[in-house]
Amino acid sequence: MRVKDSIGAYGEQVAAEHLVRAGFVVVERNWRCDIGEVDIVAMDGPTVVVCEVKTRSGLGFGSGLEAVTRQKLARLHRLAARWLAENGARGTAVRVDVVAVHRRRVGPPVVVHVRGAQ
Repeated sequence: MRVKDSIGAYGEQVAAEHLVRAGFVVVERNWRCDIGEVDIVAMDGPTVVVCEVKTRSGLGFGSGLEAVTRQKLARLHRLAARWLAENGARGTAVRVDVVAVHRRRVGPPVVVHVRGAQ
């Protein structure tokens, strides 16, 4: 496994644990279709939440939140619609969240969860 992939997998695990502690139910991880991938699909009560996870070991390339552009958010909304269509969840509320995980050398990671990222 490449270092980048292992850091990403680590961040997705940390994010999933964070969401569960916050009361979400993780439905799917690394869901893929022909237009892309969703890191985590979860339920926040009756709302389907599509989560993008960005993990950083340092801030040399900016924070994970800065990496989620308007174009990426638009794609996540399209992916959310596709997930809903493929899973028969018509009329269900949907939201796109971003979870940034900053892995530190010492101590637990810093997790920033933006609900309803714009």
